Amino acid sequence: MRSLKRIAVVSALITTATNALAHGGHAVEGAHWHASDAWGFVVVMALAAAAVLFSRGDR
Repeated sequence: MRSLKRIAVVSALITTATNALAHGGHAVEGAHWHASDAWGFVVVMALAAAAVLFSRGDR
């Protein structure tokens, strides 16, 4: 039972929310984009297209 309490305490500490330190534009009032955001979408779309092509096989 002692280890279960320890696991509960550690889990609670790990999952607690902490203050995020980010520059302006990453909050409720508004958002902006970075070049890395756009490249991320390009990579995701390329991976999705590759998955579709490779999943077809030799049909």
